[in-house]
Amino acid sequence: MSDLPRKAVTRTAKLAALPLGFAGRATWGLGKRIGGKSAELVAREVQQRTADQLFKTLGELKGGAMKLGQALSVFESALPEEIAGPYRAALTKLQEAAPPLPARTVHGVLAERIGEDWREYFLEFEDTPAAAASIGQVHRAVWHDGRVVAVKVQYPGAGEALLSDLAQLSRFARLLGPLVPGVDIKPLIKELRDRVSEELDYELEAQAQREHAAEFADDPDVVIPQVVHQADQVLVTEWIDGIPLSEVIVDGTTEQRDRAGQLLARFLFSGPARTGLLHADPHPGNFRLLPPAQDAEHSEEEEDTPAGSWRLGVLDFGTVDRLPGGLPQTIGDSLRMAMEGDAAGVYELLREENFVKESIDLDPDEVLDYLLPMIEPTQAEEFVFTRGWIRDQAARVADPRSPAHQLGRQLNLPPSYVLIHRVTLSTIGVLCQLGATVRMREELEEWLPGFLADAAETAEAPEEEGEPEGETVQV
Repeated sequence: MSDLPRKAVTRTAKLAALPLGFAGRATWGLGKRIGGKSAELVAREVQQRTADQLFKTLGELKGGAMKLGQALSVFESALPEEIAGPYRAALTKLQEAAPPLPARTVHGVLAERIGEDWREYFLEFEDTPAAAASIGQVHRAVWHDGRVVAVKVQYPGAGEALLSDLAQLSRFARLLGPLVPGVDIKPLIKELRDRVSEELDYELEAQAQREHAAEFADDPDVVIPQVVHQADQVLVTEWIDGIPLSEVIVDGTTEQRDRAGQLLARFLFSGPARTGLLHADPHPGNFRLLPPAQDAEHSEEEEDTPAGSWRLGVLDFGTVDRLPGGLPQTIGDSLRMAMEGDAAGVYELLREENFVKESIDLDPDEVLDYLLPMIEPTQAEEFVFTRGWIRDQAARVADPRSPAHQLGRQLNLPPSYVLIHRVTLSTIGVLCQLGATVRMREELEEWLPGFLADAAETAEAPEEEGEPEGETVQV
């Protein structure tokens, strides 16, 4: 592949081939069964071939196609095992790598964006990318001052490709359903489209990364690489080694899985409280498990590294949600009230925030019954996130015959909560892929406004006299 495919007709044809290919393989499978092959064996072959085509197409096209693939990869743990198994390897490939662009194309971007003398900025530059993802690829290099750096180069035509892909995928959303059963693809695509301009703006990304790096500079648990240089379509940051979270999911020890899960939950909830920003792309390719700082010169795979001292390296700040006051207190209040069994209080909060529209009338106790299984991880001192647990939750709300499904269809998700909702679900998906035991309640008590009753009362106290009507949530 010489460049990112940009012609709309070419990309559209490749994307259209996904559902058409699925239909063709289903027909092929029927023929195999008529020929005497077992239905179970044929179904497994059909799913494997579909998974292979899914990775090949989404990976090669990059752009919005790959972005969708990465988003889907964190939800595989919610799928039934007979469906998830064949897709798991193909989807998780999208978390770490894609077919790379040739060196000459990368050199052209660097010459155009940094200058014809771009090589003078580097003592070394590796032409083979260390990672290739949806809109750019990363090269390892040595900056002119001797620092090892990651050079992120945006693909030529990435903006056009993103918009074109997501528009086409939106049209095919219903046909794409059989490729990843159980996932509602259309709203996911819409949310990705809404973030296109920010994803492409490396200046915004550099700003978000600088703010995180400054806040977490002395943090013993979370490592954010410093921004070294930024230009249009090029971002240079400090390089961090470590074990990709995708590898921890596949081969990590129990201690590594639990530590990675705890730190991922901590970063999710502490980030908005500390920076006013929510890292909104929590797929495993954006995280590394690092050894303790004092042991950084040793291999991260040494068995004598204490599990509790591993750190979480966080990459890619291209998509963030701006939350100046941290996560909305409504989330903490509603979780606390639900745990206390206050159905009326939870229902009133949901109505105030437009999760329940004025035209809808629901039974508060039924709403609480709908929510309680989902918030189970917040009720225990420690909770084991498993694929089985998330599959049960997905099946409960996805089955059209279930009361949970019927009630869920009547709830509304206000626009201001869309990204928070996706990030939370995606993070839970990763925790279930890890199979991590996490003290979730501990993180909520520390970082989520309103979760502790005393803290919530203190926050409300100054407004008791002449209290305003309350801030309107933009919807």
